[in-house]
Amino acid sequence: MGLTVRQLLDLQLGGLKATVDDWQSMARRLRALATGTDGDAGAKQLDARARKADWSGANAQVGRGFVTRTAGEFNDAAAAARSVHAVLRDAHSGLTRHQDALAAVIADATRRNIHINDKGGAQPPSAPPGVLAQEDRPEGPTKSELAAVEQQVARILREADETDRVAARALRALSRDRHDFAGRPVAGLADAAARQGAADAKYWAAKIARGDVAGWSDDELGRFNEMLGLQRGNSAFTEAFAVALGGRGTLEFWRDLSSPEGGVDAARSGLLADTQDHLSMTLASATHSESPAMDAWKRDVISAGGTYFPGEGRTGTGPYGFQIMSSLMNKGRYESGFLRDYGEELIEFERRYPADPEVVWRSRATLDHPPDGAPNDPMAGYLEALGHNPEASLKFFNDATGEGRDGLARTDNFDYLVGKGDDVRAWPPGEDGEPVGHDNLGHALESATLGYAYDARNPSPPPMTTAADIEAREARTALTARVVDHYGSAETIDAQPGVRDSLARIAAGHVDSISYTMANFGGSGELTDRDGLFDAKGRHLADFGQSDTVNFLTALASEKSSYDTVSAAQQAYTSSLMAAQGDRHEDAIDAGMAGTVVHGLLDEARTEAIGKEYADEADERNRELEKQGEWRSYAVGASVAVVAGAGAALVVPAAGAAAVVAPLAFDAAQGATETAWATNTIDWLSAREYDNSEDARQGIQRAQREGERNAMVPLQNFAEARGMGPKEFRDVERRAYVSYAQGGHFADSDNARF
Repeated sequence: MGLTVRQLLDLQLGGLKATVDDWQSMARRLRALATGTDGDAGAKQLDARARKADWSGANAQVGRGFVTRTAGEFNDAAAAARSVHAVLRDAHSGLTRHQDALAAVIADATRRNIHINDKGGAQPPSAPPGVLAQEDRPEGPTKSELAAVEQQVARILREADETDRVAARALRALSRDRHDFAGRPVAGLADAAARQGAADAKYWAAKIARGDVAGWSDDELGRFNEMLGLQRGNSAFTEAFAVALGGRGTLEFWRDLSSPEGGVDAARSGLLADTQDHLSMTLASATHSESPAMDAWKRDVISAGGTYFPGEGRTGTGPYGFQIMSSLMNKGRYESGFLRDYGEELIEFERRYPADPEVVWRSRATLDHPPDGAPNDPMAGYLEALGHNPEASLKFFNDATGEGRDGLARTDNFDYLVGKGDDVRAWPPGEDGEPVGHDNLGHALESATLGYAYDARNPSPPPMTTAADIEAREARTALTARVVDHYGSAETIDAQPGVRDSLARIAAGHVDSISYTMANFGGSGELTDRDGLFDAKGRHLADFGQSDTVNFLTALASEKSSYDTVSAAQQAYTSSLMAAQGDRHEDAIDAGMAGTVVHGLLDEARTEAIGKEYADEADERNRELEKQGEWRSYAVGASVAVVAGAGAALVVPAAGAAAVVAPLAFDAAQGATETAWATNTIDWLSAREYDNSEDARQGIQRAQREGERNAMVPLQNFAEARGMGPKEFRDVERRAYVSYAQGGHFADSDNARF
């Protein structure tokens, strides 16, 4: 069991420091005895003299041997003392660092009204005694702030446990023999961790090599899982383990362990699910090694992709190597070069095969745990790996296969997978007959277009500081333009079950370019200085094409969760764009009008979708419209986070389980007075929750009024902050009405869903 918050804070490290000092003195004295000092002879000199002396008689065998052995023991003792001191020294410094870090996190959390319990959970403050009314309670932290604090605390406790574990194991190894100091010296905790990893890799690789891994007991498998969980981030272990198994050996191991004859029960499958996750992260870590041995492992795995693996002691076909390897790619960040080479071989193998992927990947071996009935489609696991490596994913979607090799025509990877053109992939169906794997495709597209892993706990947009940063940013927006162009109808999106949530997060992450694109009515963007208003050059925005953007947003708004995601991001961005104008009053109003256009488009598209979906069910239609009017129920609280090189960013709720970063147009360097009202707007967003009660049915008129109110909030807050008078604001209101209607006109299809 790991350290608790209280245990780490209460650690009395003074005694450990005294022990470190004692062992430092001991090591110094033993070194003096071993080597000699200040003219005194030490064991080294005695050994030299004994070897040079003219021994005769019995002393030639007994005396000389005794002196040389004794001298060696002094040397070993000195080395052992240095090792003990190094381990204790690093343990003390590490635990001190962890303790100080935890204290700092707690102090910062306390200042922000966050309480941390002994298990590391973060909680808002309790209401003071006698305070019952919600409006009387002190303002509490957002859910995202609580989650961020919990993650900080968990990381510190995990690192402290690791320091303690490695030190304890190293000290036990040094004291294993009570009568012999011999052993390889240890330079410190890092050295000890590397040796422990190498030892574990050697032990378990030898055990696997003996065969019959399917016969491991649950206890054995549990110990293996525990070891993998501790060592999967230790590069000395991960590389040694992978190399010892070899590429094909790795595939054979998982084939035999995961899918034995007769299958496995639910309890065993639960253990194997842990093994699958740990092994995935272990191999992902190993691929980052550039050693010749790991290069050979990578080549071995890829070359075995088209080979059958029937299993130990079995004949027949079995799953392909690609299927086995891809099932071990769901977790961790695999190295970019390996992903590139693996993906190219996988797609070309699939394209060369004289049948659809459903036939190619028909093996029913159980490679994923717990089993979910999905086909063993290696493309799904590979795309999930791309979802964790943004650089590799971006390059992959800009690459192609074929190039004339083996008679294969050149086909863009993007087109092949999303279904654009003639040579496209036929995705294998699941048990319900629907294609499976598009959620993994969405994850890969997310990482490629947003620049961070699709399931990042604390996502942040990549910086735009260096030339390489800017080049990558422009490549991401160029790929996003292709996404916007392709997914221009609800039918296209719905034909790929699972991709919608990812598309919504992509739209939210590029809401700046989307808003920029829509601010070009009739091609007037140049005359209205659209580039200046949006700082298009500084923010490296892209014009996705107005027609494509309208179709894309309309398609997303056809479903509630994706509409919510884009709407939240768009409103936050509009507020920030207004704030970014500083004292330029008219420009700020113009920025607000640009936002109302997008609001009008989204609201009209959502209203039409509801009308179509519930055309014959008035009550259900009204209930959905009511939800539209009060859509802002945040899965995580909104919070502004400063990101180096990218100004400010907002973590907004997103479709599905993940959060997404919506870009904000103002920089952290801007004054508080310029951004306070925009932050207040963001706070308003986090407080809104829709009313789903049976009594909250006021129909389409209520939903429309709420949509209009949502569009006006940034403008109203701005007017209040600037002290606008009624007449001045009436002008703003009239302009907003026209802009909102303009946006609605873009999406108006006579209440027919695109």
